[in-house]
Amino acid sequence: MLYLLDTVTIIRHFSDIGDIGKKEREILNQKSNNFMISVISLMEIMYLAEKNRIDINLMQVLEKIESSSLYSIVDLTPEILIVAEKTPFFELHDRLILSTARLFEIPVISSDKRFNSVRDVKVIWE
Repeated sequence: MLYLLDTVTIIRHFSDIGDIGKKEREILNQKSNNFMISVISLMEIMYLAEKNRIDINLMQVLEKIESSSLYSIVDLTPEILIVAEKTPFFELHDRLILSTARLFEIPVISSDKRFNSVRDVKVIWE
């Protein structure tokens, strides 16, 4: 199955710092699953690393993505922007990530409870 990983999930998964629920860990460890990562999340990781707010940097994340066929990066496209225009969410980066999940009709793995307010997006987190 295909999933979209939210920024916090990527950071926790690749750095092994922070909690990931049992269900989410099982999904992330199942080799039959594939995971999309928005370039928006990569931009957020770059910013957070520059501000010393996380213990992993952009190059480390890119190395992990490139070392496995389970991950793919999705660019910001005009189609995602069109969906974003109709996706009500207060924070722009999250709005673009949510719009990516809506466009591809895939669940997003995210600890952000506010994501549940967005129609047509299945959020996975215990």
